[in-house]
Amino acid sequence: MKHNQNNSLIEGAVTEAQQLIVNTSDKPEEACGVFGIYAPEEIVAKLTYFGLFALQHRGQESAGITTFDKGECHSHKDMGLVSQVFNEKILETLTGQIAVGHNRYSTTGSSLKANAQPVTIYTRMGTLALAHNGNLVNTLELRKELEKRNCKFISTTDSEMVAIMMGQEVDLGKDWVEAAKSALKWCKGAYSLVIGTPEGVIGIRDPQGIRPLVIGKLQEDNNPARYVLASETCALDIIGAEYIRDVEPGELVWITKKGLASVQWAEKKPKLCVFEMIYFARPDSVVHGESLYGYRLRLGEQLAKESLTDADIVMGVPDSGIPAAIGYSRASGITYQEGLIKNRYVGRTFIEPTQHMREHGIKMKLNPLRDILDGKRIILIDDSIVRGTTSRKIVRALKDSGAKEVHMKISSPPVTHPCFYGIDTDSQDHLIAATKKVQEIAEQIEVDSLTYLSEEGMLKVTKENPEHFCTACFNGNYPVDIPENIKRSKLMLESAKS
Repeated sequence: MKHNQNNSLIEGAVTEAQQLIVNTSDKPEEACGVFGIYAPEEIVAKLTYFGLFALQHRGQESAGITTFDKGECHSHKDMGLVSQVFNEKILETLTGQIAVGHNRYSTTGSSLKANAQPVTIYTRMGTLALAHNGNLVNTLELRKELEKRNCKFISTTDSEMVAIMMGQEVDLGKDWVEAAKSALKWCKGAYSLVIGTPEGVIGIRDPQGIRPLVIGKLQEDNNPARYVLASETCALDIIGAEYIRDVEPGELVWITKKGLASVQWAEKKPKLCVFEMIYFARPDSVVHGESLYGYRLRLGEQLAKESLTDADIVMGVPDSGIPAAIGYSRASGITYQEGLIKNRYVGRTFIEPTQHMREHGIKMKLNPLRDILDGKRIILIDDSIVRGTTSRKIVRALKDSGAKEVHMKISSPPVTHPCFYGIDTDSQDHLIAATKKVQEIAEQIEVDSLTYLSEEGMLKVTKENPEHFCTACFNGNYPVDIPENIKRSKLMLESAKS
């Protein structure tokens, strides 16, 4: 077995200075992006690179690709963006017919090179490579079981534990699919998995389907179908693959030279994270048969129905608030204008800004248009407020640029509870809506008024069964039970007792 870097002895952590990020976002941080492909006669590493490039919004800390070439395994992963981790020379070394890729934002385990994915594990049947989007809630239980089996750990992630457990089951005599099913019995929480093996690719979603996973197909005349798995349909579009369907909650798909096989390994209890709809997934990705841009337009329209305010212009916080702002404008008849210009090239940097720049940090990403804003009563639309710090900076910037009034409207309900399923939210006491009333939040972020969309309105415009979404961040109704010790790590004491 060949490796481009030693996955068993991954070098130590990057320095604290290398982990500095200039980030003015006031959002829950991203989930992760996963990609898998079975495509003989294609350059799978390059297709995976572009798939991960399309999924870059789901994780910017690290990226990795593992390929399988007639029994040999090749892997490369590192800290940084996809375009920083890979180049043509590296991709040329990742030969094969099968590939698995991953973009990471850390939710379990810190930001270390050792935690980059895919996770590779050696078994009696060859190497498996696992990419995981989500978060397990029973990691202590799983780790104890693996320690009983004398397993050793390289990383600090729940993803490695899942891979090790599957490898253990393979070594006990099971085939790839049966080993995966056995390993899943130990997993509780949110997980969309793509697992590469020398024989094919496995795709799995947890019984609730909290995180997304879709199936696509590459096909040309006289060639058999080549299948693709990805977190979102935008990763299929970029490589010219046709969207077939979602992997269902509780489903396992097995893609080999025989085609695509499926088994429903657990009862389906749909609870897709509604924040995927509101914010995380790209607006051009398709969910429930339409682009999310359409859903986000309807959020704005519903917001106008619930909260109409007299103003001169409607504007959105780029880019997250723009579709809802356009929807609000359409429904209200108030002119839509761009009042903030986003610098789209501000992301990870290893250079600390000066103190003066930090004090005016919002202009690193967003710069107001004074001639549009001066003397205007503004409706400012965004999709969420988490801590409130960035919202206050934006409002100050608008008023400093001459805005007469700023009325902020949020196209989702107040975020009152942390996520335990793969989104990095603060502990509950740092969520502004968990500790303050709406009027108090308005005063803190210095707006003239603040309105949130109702939970009923948010679910209504999905046009789907409202019971099929996880809305725990808005109401604390967690679809997968959270162990008490994990609850206490993020929930305020009163909530942990309830």
